[in-house]
Amino acid sequence: MAMTPVQAARRELTGFTGRLIGPEDSDYPQVRAVYNAMIDKRPALVARCAGAGDVAQAVGFARDHDLPLAVRGGGHNGAGLGTCDAGVVVDLSPLKDIEVDPDARTVRVAGGCVWGEVDRATHAHGLAVPSGIVSTTGVGGLTLGGGIGHLTRACGLTVDSLIEAEVVLATGERVRAAADEHPDLFWALRGGGGNFGVVTSFRFRPHEVRTVVAGPTFWPVEAGPEVLAAYRDFIPHAPRELNGFFLFGCVPPGPPFPAELHLRKICGVVWCWVGHDTDAAARAMAPLLDSTPEPLLHGPGPMPHPALQSAFDAFYPPGDQWYWRADFVNDIPADAIALHGKFGAELPTWKSTMHLYPVDGAAHDRAPADTAWSYRDAQWASVYAGVDPDPAGAGTLRQWTVDYFEALHPFSAGGAYVNMMMDEGQERVRAGYRDNYARLARVKAAYDPYNLFRINQNVLPA
Repeated sequence: MAMTPVQAARRELTGFTGRLIGPEDSDYPQVRAVYNAMIDKRPALVARCAGAGDVAQAVGFARDHDLPLAVRGGGHNGAGLGTCDAGVVVDLSPLKDIEVDPDARTVRVAGGCVWGEVDRATHAHGLAVPSGIVSTTGVGGLTLGGGIGHLTRACGLTVDSLIEAEVVLATGERVRAAADEHPDLFWALRGGGGNFGVVTSFRFRPHEVRTVVAGPTFWPVEAGPEVLAAYRDFIPHAPRELNGFFLFGCVPPGPPFPAELHLRKICGVVWCWVGHDTDAAARAMAPLLDSTPEPLLHGPGPMPHPALQSAFDAFYPPGDQWYWRADFVNDIPADAIALHGKFGAELPTWKSTMHLYPVDGAAHDRAPADTAWSYRDAQWASVYAGVDPDPAGAGTLRQWTVDYFEALHPFSAGGAYVNMMMDEGQERVRAGYRDNYARLARVKAAYDPYNLFRINQNVLPA
């Protein structure tokens, strides 16, 4: 009888120091699970790697046995591209080292870390790396896709703070990618996703961020078109220190929100002013508040940066059903605003949401060809997310999300942020990278000519 992949790995990978886990192991159900419970893949082998040497061995095993290979950091990928059926999952979760050098102002982060761990380590020194909005998100996936979040307007994308990466290639070779070494690979890693290898370590240059003035302003969902029109005109001219993403959603049913607002459908802005000056933050927000109806709640206040970064964690734990669609947006004309108002009022569940993230300010300081992340000229990144714990509602979540996306896509810039896409095909991947796709394909051909790293938003080798 032929050996299973996990049996073969245990026999062949004699130097492996982590754990090799297969379907017969008692913890396999937990180990194979990812953040999005809509994803139900059954890998033949989960290689829980304890170091870069383990990663190289696991990559080589998948390559030599011609098995599908997926790479998982935080496991948050909405499309489930951190796992696979009947293949090998390189699980980086044990790689947890974080080294902050406050004098050099750098932080080295191992590939299995999540952003909450980084936030706590850097905050102790009054520093922060720009990341996303949920602190349980993996550092690797968010960074390699670009990295949009609360600090984008003030500090740029996550990749704009990346200065070095240690990468295991398809050959098993371990290389350093930076401006002065493997510069094409370094360019491609900054937005090109997991197409080029497994990043076992990132080195960032963090920014001076300690306290932020942050929190939501909520209006009734019926005010959505009026507030969105005002927001559209306001945020491109706001000072860079002020980030605010627009949303449709429901008020979470718990503290710190007043009980009378729990589960009420709303539109809103989630603010982040970089700094501790509440008066300056209030002045920056005032033009929007002065041009919109009286809000149901206006909650910004001073808080440590990690508190903002983790504010959504409790409401979006692992194990919910998720279905995503996304687009970049340059303008939001009246017809688009009316459609947003319609779909925002039809949220299928209280966790479902639409976000418009600003990607201007410091993100516009680089040209579209400077990094693989192409949409430096976009004004917003939109995302539509149907979310609920109940698997029975998965079809409803998907339908609302797809309908919303298809209605608004004609008003988009064409492509989408790869971290917020499902598995939508090669045309959508190409649209996400625009003119940078051809260069990415050449880098792919140089570093992964046989497309071993293909379970991702895949760039085909030139």
